[in-house]
Amino acid sequence: MLPVAACTGGGTTPGATAAPVTSSPTPSATPTATPTPTASYKPADASGRAQNVPVPVLPEAAKAETKTGLEAFARYWFQLLSYGYETGDVSRLVAITSPACRACDRATTVMKGWHEEGRWIVGGKTKTPSVSTTFTVAPDGNYQVAIQVSQSSLSYYNADGTLHQADPKPEDTGNLMLAVFRDGAWYVNNIQPIVG
Repeated sequence: MLPVAACTGGGTTPGATAAPVTSSPTPSATPTATPTPTASYKPADASGRAQNVPVPVLPEAAKAETKTGLEAFARYWFQLLSYGYETGDVSRLVAITSPACRACDRATTVMKGWHEEGRWIVGGKTKTPSVSTTFTVAPDGNYQVAIQVSQSSLSYYNADGTLHQADPKPEDTGNLMLAVFRDGAWYVNNIQPIVG
């Protein structure tokens, strides 16, 4: 979202006196540009798909091979997952995720497929209340990140507006992300549930 500049009112400054009126010709007023209203975000609902969904931005911290950077990246990855559920655009998610991650591939296939031919998804937003890592490289070369994930309920709508399926809010889950830092960026090799 773009920042909005503050507008100033046309009133007089307190304590100022009005300038005397003179008889000199007044220059023609220069037309001022009318600000273009920014389109506002509208989540998907039973009447149609989401509109003007803000694209998640990779935090500056997530660009570094540090503990803080890895945790910021993990949160960003799940923001992209939410974005995929709302829009069907999984290109950013796929670009930073290994095709060998089967759970990731299944999720992106559903997200992309349900946004084709006029269909859409309502819900599916994910939050990450807890993200932590010891920032130790495992023998397989991956860093491990434990992530608590909370996702809202999902409803799948057909192009004609009929409800195809409604899934209740899933239980909050623990997930283990396996990631590497290569070519100056984080990359997800796998995400799997943490089984208690």
